[in-house]
Amino acid sequence: MDSQLGLIEQSFNNRYTLWVHEALDELPDSFTITDPSISGHPIVFASRGFLKMSGFSRAEIIGRNGRMFQGPRTNRRTIMEIREAIREERPIEVNLLNYKKDGTPFWMLFKMSLVFGKEDGRATHFVAVQVPIVSRKHMRNSGMSYSEDGGGSRLREIVFGSCRREVCSDSLLDLDRVLALDSDDTGLEIEDSCEASDLEKRKAATAIDNILSVLTHYSQLTGRLVCGKRCSLPGMGFISSSLYISLGRIKQSFVLIDPHLPDMPMVYASDAFLKLTDKGKHSNRASMHSTYLKLQEG
Repeated sequence: MDSQLGLIEQSFNNRYTLWVHEALDELPDSFTITDPSISGHPIVFASRGFLKMSGFSRAEIIGRNGRMFQGPRTNRRTIMEIREAIREERPIEVNLLNYKKDGTPFWMLFKMSLVFGKEDGRATHFVAVQVPIVSRKHMRNSGMSYSEDGGGSRLREIVFGSCRREVCSDSLLDLDRVLALDSDDTGLEIEDSCEASDLEKRKAATAIDNILSVLTHYSQLTGRLVCGKRCSLPGMGFISSSLYISLGRIKQSFVLIDPHLPDMPMVYASDAFLKLTDKGKHSNRASMHSTYLKLQEG
């Protein structure tokens, strides 16, 4: 467990300066960041906005997988869509029902994007933004509305999405890489399947841009640049994030090597191997990957 926590801590420290946590916390949005290179694809950062809406503390979330936010009525088809997007390392935007710490179900717009290492094109982190969706029924009960003027539509306080009645009775799939989400809307009935409004979609897109801007800036200060799009094609020996997740499920002690490079360096080591060799305290996959890059460049 100590080695796992060490990897989570170094997930940010190896690529960004120490001030990145404070900068991300200043953003008002609800979002989480996960690291696919760590076994179980855990959450390595959760914003203050997310903590406030979810009811969880940071200690309860960091190191956990997003499965903890799913419940009996989380739609299986939506989970499959997210799982496929993660496997293919591409962005996705869907409406999703998840659960708060107190068990309250809520609908939100889930928008996921990726962070890529500029030097090797590897997906280093996944960013998930959560924007609460307010149903028409809840808006009517709260006395809120929207109005239009001659120049176009102006929204008062909140623009709501359109909802339809739909009972989602699908059983929950086990999903290793679904990220954490939450919202503040406690008045929404569980049977309501909601669709996000254009305003909510714009809010999510803006949040993604702001987060990527912060990560890019603080990666420049360390020289290990990141970008929101794959800046270079993965080289020989590249291990995709989805393969990292699959390898992380294997409990045996093992390593992978690249026979195409001088001295056949290790490009992956299992958690059991790190524990067995006591390398978790002194080394990690990030440093192993750095050595691999130097060999490639040489």
